[in-house]
Amino acid sequence: MPSDVLQLPIVLPAVLVPVDVVAVVLVLLTVFGPRGRAKDAGVTDHPARRRWNRGLLAVLVRITAIAVGAGIGLVAVWWFGDVQDRFGVSFTPVTRMWVAFTAAAVLLFLVVLVQGGNGRRVVGLGAALAVALTAGLGINVDFGAYRTIGEAVTPNPYPTGTLDHQHAARPGTRVVDAATWTAPEGMPDHGRAIAVRIPATVSHFHARRAVVWLPPAAQVVDPPTLPVLVALSGQPGQPADMFQTGRLGSFLDHYAAAHHGIAPIVVSPDQLGAPGHNPMCVDSRRLGRSATYVMTDTVRWIHQHLDVASGSAAWGIGGFSQGATCAMQFSSAYPEVFGTTLAISSEMAPANGDLRHTVAVGFGGSRPAYLRATPEALLAAHTPYHDHLTVFGYGEDDAPYEASTLALRAASKRAGIATTLIVSPGSAHDWNTVRYVLGHGLPIVIAHLGLPVDGVRR
Repeated sequence: MPSDVLQLPIVLPAVLVPVDVVAVVLVLLTVFGPRGRAKDAGVTDHPARRRWNRGLLAVLVRITAIAVGAGIGLVAVWWFGDVQDRFGVSFTPVTRMWVAFTAAAVLLFLVVLVQGGNGRRVVGLGAALAVALTAGLGINVDFGAYRTIGEAVTPNPYPTGTLDHQHAARPGTRVVDAATWTAPEGMPDHGRAIAVRIPATVSHFHARRAVVWLPPAAQVVDPPTLPVLVALSGQPGQPADMFQTGRLGSFLDHYAAAHHGIAPIVVSPDQLGAPGHNPMCVDSRRLGRSATYVMTDTVRWIHQHLDVASGSAAWGIGGFSQGATCAMQFSSAYPEVFGTTLAISSEMAPANGDLRHTVAVGFGGSRPAYLRATPEALLAAHTPYHDHLTVFGYGEDDAPYEASTLALRAASKRAGIATTLIVSPGSAHDWNTVRYVLGHGLPIVIAHLGLPVDGVRR
C-alpha cells in the first residue's frame, strides 16, 4: 500500500462527515427508493392502487427491519458485553449506538434481498457496507485507537535496528546525575523506536518482536546510565501499541527535550504471543510460560544489552488493561526488580474468559494457585514494601475498572506502597484514558526512577 495512503487520517471531521453522509443517503435510497405509483387519483385504477399499497407495505417492512435490527444489536452488546463479559470492558453508549446502527443496516439488506429488485439490492449492499465503515470509524474515535490508515493496518511499524552504542552496564551502576550531564555535539533531537527480537532462551515462549525506545542521550557514543521502564500492551494488542496508539514515545520526547536528551529507556516485550492470545502473565502448560519470558528472558536481556542502572529504584513497569494487570502481578511479586509501577485500568486478577476457564487453562484447574497469583494476594505475601510507588489510573466513565483500581490501590497502601491516582475525565476503557494518564502520570514515574522533574518530588 502506498505510503501516502497509509498516512491518510481517519479521525478528522473532513473524513468522518462525508462517510456519514454517504451512509445516510444510501440507507434512505434503500428504504424510500422508487416504487410503483398510481397514474392518477381515480378510484377506478385498482391495479395501480394495489401496487401503491404493496410499495407502502414494503417500505414499512424495511423501516421495521431497521428498528428490529437496532434492537438486536443492542441486545447482542448487552448479552456478550455486559452479561457474558466476553470483551472484559463495559461499552460506552457511543459504541453501543454504532453496533445498533450496523445491525440495523445488515437486517435491512437481508429484507431487501428477499423483497427483490436488483437495483435496490445493490444499493442495500452499499448501504450496509457504508454503515459498517461509518460504525468502525466511529468506534475507533470512541476508543481513541488509530489516527491514520497506517496505524490501523500496520501492527508494528518500527524497523528492526541496532541498539547504537548501548551496552551492558556494570553491576551497581546508578542513574546518571542529570545535574552533571552535558549533551554532546551531534546528539539526535528525538528518541528512536526500533523492533528487536528478545530470545525466549529459558521460557521458550513464542513472542513477537519487542519495541525498544532509546532517548536521544542513549544514542550517543558514550551514553549515560539511565532508568528503564518495561511497558506492556493490553489484550488484544501488540508491543507497538503503547507507542503507536498510546504515544508513549511522544510524551518521553517532550520530557527529553527539556532535560538535555535524558529520559528512561523503554522496553515493550510481547507478553501475549498473538493479538488474541492471553496467557495472563503466568506460566502454564496450555498457554505458555509468559511470566518467565518477561521476568527471566526479558529482564536478563535488558541487563545484557542496555546501559541501565541496577536496582529496583531505577526499574519500572507499566501497562494498560491486561498489561496493567501483568504490571501489578510482576511488581507485587518481584519488588527486588521493580520499584515503580504504572497501572492504567488494571483488572483485579488475571482473567481468560470466565473464572472456571481461567483456572483451567492458566492454573491447571487449581483454584488455590489462581488465588495466589492475584495482585492482592501477592501484595499481602510480600508486604512490607520499601520505597515503592504505584501510579494508578482509569477513565471516569469506566465503572468496572474504577472499582478494581480503587481496590488495588487500597491493597497497595496496606502493603506500604506509596500511591497516586489519576482519573481521566470523560473517557472509559480506551486509549484516550491511556494518553491522559501517561501525560499526567509519567512525570511522577520518571521522578521516582531517579530523574529530575520540575515540581515533582522524588
